[in-house]
Amino acid sequence: MNVVSAVLLPCTGCWDVRMTAAMGAGASSVVTDSLSPSNTQEQLATAQPPPLRKKGKVGGFATLRKKLMRRRRCSKVTDHGRMIRDAVSDWAAVELACLLDEYEALAALKDLHVQAELARPPAPTFKQDLSTLYDLKHCTDVDLVFRGVCFPVHRAILSARCTYFRDLLAGCPGYGARICLELRTCGVEVEVFSALLRYLYTGDLSGPAGVDMALLRRLGEEFGHPASLEHDLRYLLETGDYADAALVFTSDSDYHRPDSGSSEYGFRPKLELPCHKAILSARSPFFRSLIQRRSRSGEETTERVLHIPTRIVLDESVIPKRYARVLLNAIYLDTVDLSLIMRPGGPTLGDAEAMTYRGSSALEEAMELYQIGRFLELDIVSQGCEDAIIESLTIENLPIVLRWGREGHGSGWVLRQARQLLREEFSSIAHSNVLYQLDKADLIDALSSDFLQSSELDILQAVLKWGEHHLIRRMEDREPNVVSQTTHSVARKGIKKRDMSDSELRELLADVLPLVRSEHVLPRNSEILMNAIRRGLVSTPPPHMIGDRPHNPWLNNRLYPKPRLFNPYYEEVKAIVDEQMVGETELMRIRRSRYIADIPDTLYMVEERPTHHHNIDVIAHAIPVPDVNTMSGMLKRECKLRQSPSCQRALALSLSSRKDINRQIRLRVVREFNLPDPVALLLENASSAYRLEEDEDVATNNKLRNRTSYADRRTLLTYPRPHHLPAVVTEGSTGHHPRSRLPDRRVAGGGTIGGTIEIGLSRAVPDVAMATCGEPGPTAVDTSESSDSEQLALDLGDGTSHTRPPPPPHRFI
Repeated sequence: MNVVSAVLLPCTGCWDVRMTAAMGAGASSVVTDSLSPSNTQEQLATAQPPPLRKKGKVGGFATLRKKLMRRRRCSKVTDHGRMIRDAVSDWAAVELACLLDEYEALAALKDLHVQAELARPPAPTFKQDLSTLYDLKHCTDVDLVFRGVCFPVHRAILSARCTYFRDLLAGCPGYGARICLELRTCGVEVEVFSALLRYLYTGDLSGPAGVDMALLRRLGEEFGHPASLEHDLRYLLETGDYADAALVFTSDSDYHRPDSGSSEYGFRPKLELPCHKAILSARSPFFRSLIQRRSRSGEETTERVLHIPTRIVLDESVIPKRYARVLLNAIYLDTVDLSLIMRPGGPTLGDAEAMTYRGSSALEEAMELYQIGRFLELDIVSQGCEDAIIESLTIENLPIVLRWGREGHGSGWVLRQARQLLREEFSSIAHSNVLYQLDKADLIDALSSDFLQSSELDILQAVLKWGEHHLIRRMEDREPNVVSQTTHSVARKGIKKRDMSDSELRELLADVLPLVRSEHVLPRNSEILMNAIRRGLVSTPPPHMIGDRPHNPWLNNRLYPKPRLFNPYYEEVKAIVDEQMVGETELMRIRRSRYIADIPDTLYMVEERPTHHHNIDVIAHAIPVPDVNTMSGMLKRECKLRQSPSCQRALALSLSSRKDINRQIRLRVVREFNLPDPVALLLENASSAYRLEEDEDVATNNKLRNRTSYADRRTLLTYPRPHHLPAVVTEGSTGHHPRSRLPDRRVAGGGTIGGTIEIGLSRAVPDVAMATCGEPGPTAVDTSESSDSEQLALDLGDGTSHTRPPPPPHRFI
């Protein structure tokens, strides 16, 4: 509050009223408009300020708590950065560079992972569906004859798109009219006329090459310039002109009542919406098969005779009529507008629908409409509902979306996006009640990811909280007391942590706790980790606690799991490397020295490309086998994705895993072709065989180009033929590939069998393993050259030297 005091100005002898601030919330205001000079001094001397009242403690603590919470939120990332900075403070430059390389490789892999998670087949647009309708001629009702060629077309589409055909078809009503056209414009060929009709269906002009523009202008003057395709389809939807069908939404009992169409007798009215059979059959295979079945049964012929539209009756128990306008709007205009859902109190919704609607949220409506779109085979509706679900996805409704996505009628694409949100917001979810609503399957999927955005300490703490919560619920469910809220009831007194069994908690978290990477918990002396180890929940302590550290668990090795791509750690490590001002040349030298030491010296670890095929039980796993054309298209798409900048950047990094990169690319291809994820294994087998054939073709062509005479050929390698390589002998140039002779395999009967093939050893064996042979013998490399007159000596393993004349040049065995 404010106190107004009177102050005498000595210069002018006037009184001035000024405002002074009082310290305290309860100070009263004293206003002095005018004071006489006689009693001014007495009033000023005797005037005492009002007593000040202290502020309440609640307000002060509340303000302090807000400041601390704000400071904690602002410094959360800083704390994580400080932890990783303290952990790597004693590291050498080579270790920091290697850790940064691991993070960069994971960041590049994450980009491919996100692209694979977002992949789905694009829904066909109304332009594509109408173009297919023009090609397949479904539900045609008019025949146009031009220069002896018949063009079956649809009256509604041509009448809405072109004034010329509107006037022409108006003079020839009825189904199956046959109209011969004579155009005033000269020089119009059949191909040009067909391209003109396709333009009316699709809005895109794609005629034969070299069409005269002057001819197109004359055709535009004769036929008129149509509006946009979307504008004309909207006109058909809103007006219902030229409608030859009607969607009827009613229940089974109402459909059999002849008087249920009116509400005068107390029955619920039916909803009938006019539509067009051509557009329905073009957009939905469900409606197309339904219309074709009615045509074969003869019902459509009766409707034509009576001049009534085809009634397509939909059961409200399967497809509620409140979604009718949303479905038609998506069919005609390719947009899913959830605001078109009929609200309670409208003229078409009864009391039962209103009660059902009041219990439905916008998220539940989108989920229900998604299932309707899948039932009607309307991909545009299903994908529009998926987008609506993701737009309304929050941390609060995340468990609901996750459970719905795992169900059989749910969306796998929505499930992937929801799990992506769980990984990105796990730090916030771990400190909220949403954590307790997560199912174990979703928690395991999140902890299995290398891209989980949370520190390992927070992950461990979240797992323990989740397990203790579910253990308490399990103990409450098996409470033997049937009388609740009594003194000895669990629900009455609650369960303390000391009452919980660590062995039962360990059993509950047996599938979850091993996914926590305890080697990367910071700080290393965390009380939470040590307590979990004492309780027996973490079976294997981190290496720094047992005094055994043969390798750094943060760096690339096969003994420990790799660190997660936690963004605060990644950014801080990058800043530390920049602070050290290590040049690019020095980094390359450090990395080279690090990676040369990691080169394996075992032959089976050299080549990462798989040389065997995965045995997939297609029947047991219900994996659809793609046809030849689909598999060819997927292989071409995979090759194209490998040339993308993101894939090339990932492959260029030194610590990138080609196996993981290939898996993400194949998952993206399989999902773009609307196939389940296990088909990626089939694609891997096909891709491996495809690359192997390409390598063999290239090697064969190179050998043919560098082919020399038979006298210059080396002794060929004798080796049991693998199942995936053909037994082909090719000529090679001198000194290109070392060849050796190995003993043949013994078979039943005492004979030997061996496949004489040439293998590009430089692709399978590193140069460091190509040691020269010692003493000459049956397994030594024969480097002597033979002349044309000499015979080739063969060792079949029976102790006898066999000879045979050399084959003629350019002959393959």
